[in-house]
Amino acid sequence: MPLTEPFDDHLPQEDPVALDGVGNPDDNVVNDPSGAPESTTDDGAAPEPEPEPTLPEPVRQRIVTLTAAVLPTLPTDEVPVPLRRVAKFAPNRRARLGAPVIAAQLTADPLFRQRVTARVLADAGDLGAAVVEGTAPAAADPVEVAALAYLARPRGWRELIDASGAAVRAEADSAVVAELVREAEQRATRAEHDRAVARVEADKLRDELARVREELGQLREESRQLARTLRETQARERKATELLATERGRAARASADVDAELRRARARLAEAEAAAGVARASAKEARSVDDARLWLLLETIGQAAVGLRRELALDPVDKLPADFVADAFAEQPGSAPAGPATRARDTDDPARLDQLLALPRAHLVVDGYNVTKRGFGEMSLEQQRKRLITGLGGIAAQTGDEVTVVFDGAERMHGLPPAPRGVRVLFSRKGETADELIRRLVRAEPAGRPVVVVSSDREVADGVRRHGAYPLGADSLLRRLARS
Repeated sequence: MPLTEPFDDHLPQEDPVALDGVGNPDDNVVNDPSGAPESTTDDGAAPEPEPEPTLPEPVRQRIVTLTAAVLPTLPTDEVPVPLRRVAKFAPNRRARLGAPVIAAQLTADPLFRQRVTARVLADAGDLGAAVVEGTAPAAADPVEVAALAYLARPRGWRELIDASGAAVRAEADSAVVAELVREAEQRATRAEHDRAVARVEADKLRDELARVREELGQLREESRQLARTLRETQARERKATELLATERGRAARASADVDAELRRARARLAEAEAAAGVARASAKEARSVDDARLWLLLETIGQAAVGLRRELALDPVDKLPADFVADAFAEQPGSAPAGPATRARDTDDPARLDQLLALPRAHLVVDGYNVTKRGFGEMSLEQQRKRLITGLGGIAAQTGDEVTVVFDGAERMHGLPPAPRGVRVLFSRKGETADELIRRLVRAEPAGRPVVVVSSDREVADGVRRHGAYPLGADSLLRRLARS
């Protein structure tokens, strides 16, 4: 049913004109729902507004909850500025966080309270109509009645709030009394339970006392038996002590015999050590004779070599055979092998490279790109050459051997780093491969000089083997470089 405009004794006189649009703006009388004019004082002035009543906490919370639920439904211009931000909160946060601001606006802004009241009464239905008329159903929730009365403020609304407050306090007192009764009953139950537990514990203690007395009797009997056993044990111990003294005498005599035998063994050992010393002196003298013979033989060979070098008038050379090949880059095919084929050995043993490089005046020839593409092919060619040449410089410094690395290339590469000491870097000329240049280097060496060629190319290995070189796989050099 339609609801009349709720009465508010705090609303200014011009507010009803603004709310319903009826009445004369010049009139200074505000009509209540019954049509009676508002009373005035003797001098014609409006009476002072009564102070706000003290609301029970449940009533205050219910008023804030009802107002918070209505806020989003009001037009923005009808919502006070302080509450516009609160109206945007989530429903569960609006009443909890905006409670102080909502309560302050309801007290200070009667027009806002009337707008909220109109929405709340419309949602309350018959209960709202009853509260507006100043009555409260007996079965209604006193908190709800007090909240609606505070918002609608019909005649006698303070009495309704006081009655609801008394009902709320009565319910709270009833709840307190019920809680006290429940606690008393619980304490009585616990006391009865404790008495029962105490009786059970007393029975257990009596049983435990009987058991302890029985065990005490058993322990006394065991004590008497242990005393008898102790006396028997002490008798046996005396007998054992006498036997121990007898055995100690026998052990002393046996120890004396062993000491005598040990002294005889030490004497025999001293004689054996003296004989061994004589034998070592004899062996040392014999070894000195052998060393003198060997030194004489090596001295004779050295003087013969010096005499042969003087007879052949051989001067010290500044260039090695590989230097002549690097300078000439001759294109004539090679001649017959320079040494017996028995020099070459086909082996991939990584330790074989160290053995060959340990030979005097060894020459290490490396097939450059064959090794780099197998070991670190993910790098650029420039990085491959730099890494290989640097590693070979370390080998040359460690062994003192001659090292030559050969790369395929129509002309020398520019921008190469300077070669390390003892390392020769060669590039094949146009129309010639690195394999041919490697074979030419091997053919240029004299027969008898150890030449080691590192390449995994089977054709290169077979070619240099026929010329007396030692072919090794690229893996042997890669492992040697990784180790150093």
